[in-house]
Amino acid sequence: MAERDTQRKVLAVLAGGLVLGVGIGVTLAAWNDSEFATGTFTAGSFNLEGSTTSATTGYANHNVDNGDTAATLVFQLPAVASSMSPGDVVYAPFWVRLDSTTTNSATLLPAGVTAGAGGNTANLSYTVTAIGPAATCGAGATGTVVATGATLSAQTGPASVPLTKGATAGTAGTPVQLCFAVTAGAGLTQGAAATATWKFTATSTAN
Repeated sequence: MAERDTQRKVLAVLAGGLVLGVGIGVTLAAWNDSEFATGTFTAGSFNLEGSTTSATTGYANHNVDNGDTAATLVFQLPAVASSMSPGDVVYAPFWVRLDSTTTNSATLLPAGVTAGAGGNTANLSYTVTAIGPAATCGAGATGTVVATGATLSAQTGPASVPLTKGATAGTAGTPVQLCFAVTAGAGLTQGAAATATWKFTATSTAN
């Protein structure tokens, strides 16, 4: 009889242990919880375009590094002659702006000039001045001088100018007019030509 009572007590303890184990498992499951966070990151767009036509029309890409063709500047020759002579100054406008897809403003900086073949490379000097979009590129033009060169193969004093993105999404930025002035030196060789290609780089800035 005593042996049966002992067996019952053992079974009772084991049964209690089983119940206690089930109770612990349920309690742990009830306190599990999770939080998740995700983020999507999209890069903005950036593109500089130029025009030899006007502040509002004729814009295209002229990035030679990407396989485009450099814009051909249209210089106005002196009214008294069909070609340059020593002392003559000719002018040509070139407008640049950030296109309508650009999401950041920028700074524009002259990045160098490359002179091509021709006997008068050393006999022509130049100045590039940033003037108002609607201003006349000529002898009376005033603004920020962004680059100069004593010859067509030199560049000194480069200075940056700001480029503003469009005021609203889908609109182009405010144009900047670059006025090129090329002066013929006293040693200009008759009948000889010269070419030069100027490079300008726009770097995006934080909004």
